[in-house]
Amino acid sequence: MAKKVKTRSFEEAVAWLRDHGFDVLEAPGASGRVFLKKYHCSAAIERADDGSVKIFAYPGYLINGEISKLVDHGYQKVLQTSKAVRPATADHLKALHDFSEELKEGTGGISLYNEGLGTVSETYMYDRVRDRDLPQGERPQRPWKQPPTVKRPA
Repeated sequence: MAKKVKTRSFEEAVAWLRDHGFDVLEAPGASGRVFLKKYHCSAAIERADDGSVKIFAYPGYLINGEISKLVDHGYQKVLQTSKAVRPATADHLKALHDFSEELKEGTGGISLYNEGLGTVSETYMYDRVRDRDLPQGERPQRPWKQPPTVKRPA
């Protein structure tokens, strides 16, 4: 039987997170937005228009003060920032998983079964096809999708 999800207002969520060991830092120059830190992981939440919680920055492991993005290459998960790419270790993934689960509980988010099994990556790059991660309009046209050229005799 499904459990009823307890939704929280932004203020209730921030109070819950503070009470459960999260470092809560007000975002400079933005009211209603806070950065959360625990287990050497971080995320940012903000107040939605209806007073509820909205995730502003997806949870990631902190590398040199920057929130990393977890990318799954199929053979290896990596932590990627704007300046570095590092292999994700079991300790990184455990910390990130625990942080994400506690964040969902604190904000009243839904915890899904497949996410409960392990860490879910923000990006999956299994097939290694170049430029597959670009938006559809920015991808180069593949040779097999180009119109055939017919050579006419002179």
